[in-house]
Amino acid sequence: MSRLGSPGAQPGPPRESTGPAVTSITPAQALAELSAGNRRFVTGIPRHPNQDAGHRAAVADGQHPFAVIVGCSDSRLAAEIIFDRGLGDLFVVRTAGHTTGPEVLGSVEYAVTVLGTPLVVVLGHDSCGAVQAAKTAAETDTSPAGHLRAVVDAMMPSLRRAEAAGVTDVDGIVDIHIAHTVEAMLGSSAVLAAEVAAGRCAVVGMSYRLAAGEVRTVTAAGDLPDPAADPTPAAA
Repeated sequence: MSRLGSPGAQPGPPRESTGPAVTSITPAQALAELSAGNRRFVTGIPRHPNQDAGHRAAVADGQHPFAVIVGCSDSRLAAEIIFDRGLGDLFVVRTAGHTTGPEVLGSVEYAVTVLGTPLVVVLGHDSCGAVQAAKTAAETDTSPAGHLRAVVDAMMPSLRRAEAAGVTDVDGIVDIHIAHTVEAMLGSSAVLAAEVAAGRCAVVGMSYRLAAGEVRTVTAAGDLPDPAADPTPAAA
């Protein structure tokens, strides 16, 4: 696939008008593209699409990413690598523990409403250090120093939800935190919720396995196929 891009004209701020022409895709097609790229990465046959000098020049005047990745800042969670994508494909926002504040939500809203991006992915991973830090803080009734406290505080609702469900292992808490982040984003952003309700966008929570390199769906909101199904990717 040489290009993917934004849906047609929609309400909201003006979209970027410069750059090459793009093809409109649905949230389900965008998810299929990510899934196909991750399979290539896992099996060791990546294509490294859209990473050549010609494509670099083609996207210099405008961007039309087909997915927003709200991911953990962990150095082993590089979205363009694990999904086998290139320049202009993914709009990536990363914070420790994929915590979301106004700047993160604003970035997501920009991608969805200005760039027309049809898919938002919350990407967590196993053995998450941020989750472990929050778990330790909750168990010892202490708070870390400096601005790390803000990260831990932002994760406490997920820790409380895990405690209520009797979930104590870090990876189980990660799944709960991913699902909570999806819910919190939709609850905090009327703009994003409206795009999902209109069928122009979908939000998916995914967890990445560090050793295996695989992603799996934890939760989803929007017009998407059953996660158990094997969607057919858009044409490459």
